Amino acid sequence: MGILGTSVRRSEDLELLTAGGRYADDVAPPGAAHVAIVRSTTAHGRLTGIDTAAARAVPGVLEVCTAADTDLPVLPADPPVLNQEMSQPVLAGEVVRYVGEPIAAVIAETREAAVDAAAAVHVDIEPLPALVDPEAALADETLLHPSAETNVALKLTFARPLRGEVMAGCEVTVALRSRSQRVVAAPMEVRAASARWDGGRLTYYAGTQAAHVWREQMANCLGLEESEVHVVTPDVGGAFGSKAYPAREDVLLACLARRVDRPLRWLETRSENMVALGHGRGQLHDIELGGTRDGRIQAYRLSVVQDAGAYPRIGAVLPFFTRTMLTGPYRIERARFTSSSVVTTTTPTLAYRGAGQPEAVGALERAVDRYAAEIGMDPAEVRRINLIPADAQPYRTLTRSTYDGGDYTAALDLALRTAGYDQLRAEQRERRSSGTPLQTGIGLSTFVEATGVDARSEFAAIEIDTDGGALVLTGTSPHGQGHKTTWAMLVADRLGIPVERVEVVHGDTDRIPSGGGTGGSRSLQTGGIAVHQAAGLLADRATALAAEHLGGAVEDVVLDTEAGHFHLEGASEQALSWADLAAAVEPGQLRVEHTFEPSGPTYPYGTHLAVVDVDVETGAVRLRRLVAVDDAGRVVNPLLVEGQIHGGLAQGAAQALFEEAGYDAAGAPLNASFADYLIPSAADLPDFESSTIETPSTVNELGVRGVGESGTVGSIAAVHNAVVDAVSHLGVEHIDMPATAERVWAAIEEARVARETGRSGDVG
Repeated sequence: MGILGTSVRRSEDLELLTAGGRYADDVAPPGAAHVAIVRSTTAHGRLTGIDTAAARAVPGVLEVCTAADTDLPVLPADPPVLNQEMSQPVLAGEVVRYVGEPIAAVIAETREAAVDAAAAVHVDIEPLPALVDPEAALADETLLHPSAETNVALKLTFARPLRGEVMAGCEVTVALRSRSQRVVAAPMEVRAASARWDGGRLTYYAGTQAAHVWREQMANCLGLEESEVHVVTPDVGGAFGSKAYPAREDVLLACLARRVDRPLRWLETRSENMVALGHGRGQLHDIELGGTRDGRIQAYRLSVVQDAGAYPRIGAVLPFFTRTMLTGPYRIERARFTSSSVVTTTTPTLAYRGAGQPEAVGALERAVDRYAAEIGMDPAEVRRINLIPADAQPYRTLTRSTYDGGDYTAALDLALRTAGYDQLRAEQRERRSSGTPLQTGIGLSTFVEATGVDARSEFAAIEIDTDGGALVLTGTSPHGQGHKTTWAMLVADRLGIPVERVEVVHGDTDRIPSGGGTGGSRSLQTGGIAVHQAAGLLADRATALAAEHLGGAVEDVVLDTEAGHFHLEGASEQALSWADLAAAVEPGQLRVEHTFEPSGPTYPYGTHLAVVDVDVETGAVRLRRLVAVDDAGRVVNPLLVEGQIHGGLAQGAAQALFEEAGYDAAGAPLNASFADYLIPSAADLPDFESSTIETPSTVNELGVRGVGESGTVGSIAAVHNAVVDAVSHLGVEHIDMPATAERVWAAIEEARVARETGRSGDVG
């Protein structure tokens, strides 16, 4: 039996948990000074003066830099499809557009002196109107970027079929408004970096998701060739999409290091991270769904307003992925989609676990539940009726995605059986009839997502050491996923070298020529395939070399992966180990480089089911159970898959019930520290019940799909639906996330008033 498909403990954990990792802030170039950043405390205003005299007088301060006295580049709106009139200065020079925007930078001998001096910088700002509401931004009454003459950074549309009213002929239509609120990525490790110039070449250490992407973008921003930028990524303490691209602070640090001709270091505080790193989500949905009275969904319409924050970045493009996964796992005849990404006086939005796809699932699954309630049908049965059947796979969707196989109904059935769905519904009926304050809610989410959408190529190299171990170079960049263990398993499977003898190196653009990094659940289905194929090429080359030394024909040589040696057929007693072969050949002969070109994305899917208890007298919600059935194709390491799903479920439940990055009317952040941003602890979450189905993908030879985001993509809607379901018998049709006790109680009260006064409609 091979090693693939077995649970292998993460080899990287021992060092992380004992000696500790080596993170970006652990990198201290000799003679490095420190940088602290002065940030705006006003959401929108005109800079009328910056007094740096007191800061310059702080002992140890070397320089205080502002936009007026520093030659800094202007960063274009990126990707280029965005409105290019909404460019981003590295330091604000005339106008500030969100709380947390960099205004000045202090360079000092010590971090403490830099922080003290930054606090001594006095900034005068003439207030301008704040613009916090994305819908209000659509009116263009207050323009954040006047030269753009609009607040819209990007518009998207879609219609299939192209003609006619999408809801025409539907016996039943339902409509609702929902939102996927802003959340903070909150990685365990805040941002840190160091910059050093040597003869016009930049060496940059930072916790990144994609060192080669950073090399490319840093070179573009600084007017350099890529060969003039060396990016190194040490251990990374979490990212969830937030560290996929360099930020203005990274460009600033590099520019300042070149200006003072000295290595510089920067470390942000947790509060800076909360308001300046970039937020996730931030979509407002207007939803309409239509179908027949016997449960057949016929038409779906989704209109999205995406909050891009003050300067449009990757977050402004995420409605593209929402559109891509518009109809989810269902056969729907007609669909329409529109979106507007708008700028507001808030922190820019970035990609966050799932990147536009949890939003698509959330909107559709809320609509399916509303539709089921309208026609009086069990929500599980409505889903069963409309799921794409297994014999229709591969399936081409209205949005031109081709799903790569799977049995969506089997995932639904397994989730229902695991949860004891019929018994849960019986418990719910009993509680409702008894009138107890503690009511049961059951929420479903059947979903499909796209992983590896970018289809970027991926690099891998494998070299056999003189002692018979293997060195793997990979263009992917882990930040907690377990690449070292998985890549070692792939090598062990093809070459018979023990996992513990495989070293994996990532995140160094001088040692590794190219790479797409880690994001969008792409790693295994691109980087893993690259390693798998490289190992196969190396096995072929080594077999030919072994034939020469064993005195036989290539076709007679056996690579015994169980024993880890070569021998001629029928002569296993005359074995040649990897170390023997390495000693016998010329240096470099046992090395291969390989680039894998993926043919397209893969489409993991599943069903998640949540059970909540809601106290209708107080609105308090307790998540009682969370059952997850996921199909990510062939499972290489069940232990790591379970860990990825576990983490994703926690983040999904957190968005549904706890987390929100809000602003007041003046644009001041309401959640600028962990004191007022609620991340659940283990005590707030149940033991997750996770199962997997394995339907090999047809897109790659290992049959694997991405699994890093599935837990989040499916669980948000399941938990959200469960909360609404718990109080739906009281007339509540919707509650916005996070479903806090206050929101739930208010929705119940509004529904009560509506019943007593004869009003009807959306509540919550």
